[in-house]
This record gives sequence, C-alpha cells and structure tokens, in this order.
Amino acid sequence: MIHYLIREQVIPAPVEQVWEYFCNPANLNEITPPDMNFEIVRGADIKMYAGQLIEYRVEFIRGIHSIWLTEIAHVQANRYFVDEQRVGPYRFWYHEHTFEPSGRGTRMIDKVTYVVPYGVLGDALNLIWIRKRLEGIFDYRRRKIVVMFGEAP
Repeated sequence: MIHYLIREQVIPAPVEQVWEYFCNPANLNEITPPDMNFEIVRGADIKMYAGQLIEYRVEFIRGIHSIWLTEIAHVQANRYFVDEQRVGPYRFWYHEHTFEPSGRGTRMIDKVTYVVPYGVLGDALNLIWIRKRLEGIFDYRRRKIVVMFGEAP
C-alpha cells in the first residue's frame, strides 16, 4: 500500500534565506530528533545538486542502526528539491520539498510518498508505529525551524 504524509509550515523569512538553509544537506542533522542518532556518512559536504548521493546512518529502532542512501533527484533553486531513497528501510521513499513565497515569509511543503516493506504486515506496522514515528520526526522539525527562524504571525 502507498502511504502519504504532507506537512506545511510558514517560515517568517524570504525564500532565498530558507532555501540557503535547506539546500545544505549537512543541516539535516540539526533538524533530526536526537534519539535517531542520525549521522551523515558521506555526500553532504557540498551544496545540493541533482544526482547527489547522500549516505546516512540512522537508528529508527533503539539499538538497531540502518544505512540510508538517498539521491537528490530533482532540484530547482529557491523552488523545490526531491530526495529519493536508493537503499534503506522503505520499499519506496519519495520526498518532495517545496518552497513558495508567502505574504508572511516562505511556505514550505513536505510531501512524502512511501511504501513500507513486508506487505500487509508492514502496513499494519505503519498503522501502529511507522506513521507515528514519521509524524514525530516532522513535528520535531517544525519546532526546530520555529526556534531557528521564528514563528510566522
């Protein structure tokens, strides 16, 4: 089954400033919950570009580390970028990040399309745990972005 997660946040800063932060893959560590023991292994040492491969080590479940390799598949400066999983915990992962000017700053939209492994068992696990974990990750990101950029009026 295909699952979707969509989040929106207005950031009280111009698109160019928000883009500058998010197009630096090294900043992902700052907006990832500490309990995930997130570590960038390679590929995030330069500004984002289409075709860039970034390898992470992440702990989704306490004590179990996973390698996650993503490709920055599409980039249009100050507008959007897409990361796609190449190796990792999902059967399919497509994450589109969109940045739009707003009267109050920048409207950032995250659209995640994902498929979990293990068929029906994986879908059940998504219902009881994976979905909540993803929502928690994006809730954490929202709070960190407010601390960094402020809250939109």
